[in-house]
Amino acid sequence: MKALVIGSGGREHAILWALKRTSKVPLGLYCAPGNGGISQVAKCLAISVEDHSALIEFAQSREIDLTIVGPEGPLANGIVDEFERAGLKIVGPSRAASRLESSKSFAKDFMLRHKIPTADYTVAGSAAGAMSALGSGRFGPPDSAVVVKADGLAAGKGVVVAHSREEAERAVSDLSSGALVSSDAVKQILIEEALEGREVSVLLFADGSDYSLMPPARDHKRVGEADTGPNTGGMGAITDSSVLDKEMLDRIVSEVVEPTLNGAQQEGFPFRGILFVGLMLTADGPRVLEYNVRFGDPETQAILVRLESDLFQIFRAIAEGTLRNTSVEWSEQSSACVVLASGGYPGDYIAGVPIAGLERVAANDHEERLQVFHAGTSVSDGGALVTSGGRVLGITAKGATLKLALDRCYSAVERISWQGMQFRRDIGQFKESL
Repeated sequence: MKALVIGSGGREHAILWALKRTSKVPLGLYCAPGNGGISQVAKCLAISVEDHSALIEFAQSREIDLTIVGPEGPLANGIVDEFERAGLKIVGPSRAASRLESSKSFAKDFMLRHKIPTADYTVAGSAAGAMSALGSGRFGPPDSAVVVKADGLAAGKGVVVAHSREEAERAVSDLSSGALVSSDAVKQILIEEALEGREVSVLLFADGSDYSLMPPARDHKRVGEADTGPNTGGMGAITDSSVLDKEMLDRIVSEVVEPTLNGAQQEGFPFRGILFVGLMLTADGPRVLEYNVRFGDPETQAILVRLESDLFQIFRAIAEGTLRNTSVEWSEQSSACVVLASGGYPGDYIAGVPIAGLERVAANDHEERLQVFHAGTSVSDGGALVTSGGRVLGITAKGATLKLALDRCYSAVERISWQGMQFRRDIGQFKESL
């Protein structure tokens, strides 16, 4: 059997690693375009994730049995629709279903239509409209916190939690000017009520009719310790029984997960693929912060090290609508992922910096308790592994307890280095969010 994974980050490395580790049949694995670490488990292809025609041509010429899409961009641009029209099996939601992530205003209106709990919001078609909404009093007095969001895809960097009117107005200006994210993501701006509580991520496999939950996760979005500094794509994540108790999970399933899947079915875009629901656990119950229509990063790394079933068979069941008849089992252990990033991230950073110490990590790893997933790496002309992105490595481990998993991660981190390397030392420690 042959599988093609589209993407180049830590999420895609984790998917390929899990495909290879869990498959009960030999797999030929390909990745487009991949990275330095992915090249150790799959054949990397010099094909852009945006070049749908070339990806389809490759899948047809090599008789690829199943394609899995990692990042949100190709999904929003309709790659699943194109593959299916070409008669190819692919895992991911349609362009219509991908609007749950590609347009925050569409997602919020969808939640409103289907009575899915979320924060109060308004949508502005211009910076002037957003400024007017801030001054309307709808979201409290000038010293009240408020959330300012770009409507479109922004790689996790289009959300600002502003703690004053001045900060909110600055966020509107920065978003609308393109200073924070691409102007394509800011055709509309959302102003939202700021929720207080603890964040949690609930991910699930879905085939359009049935679904299967993954272990709940919690990530750290801000670059600095104690949740300070700007939002990033994610600096670490955990899975553990402390993340969510059964009573709250059951409530999330009944109030959020099932209404979302039923609503998608009713509106003509049954959801097939990976659904990621970001939630805030408030004093009044769970509230949806956002949908993602694919695996999160770094949640994927922490989640997939706990998978005990055949991931290829799960993906094939999603594509064929047979998830109900497919085993999806998880380890009872806890897990953690600590992201190592380039200096300056999420702003400007220097690439091409040699990475040292990975061989020492490999020498100390026993029984697959620790994995190093590559996110932003490449191989230099001289054969050295170098940095090539903002988030570079995801050091991931599982253990009988969360503390043990984290200890394994940080022990490995101590053996890795490059000039400017940064990471958070408080992954797994959480305070109430605002």
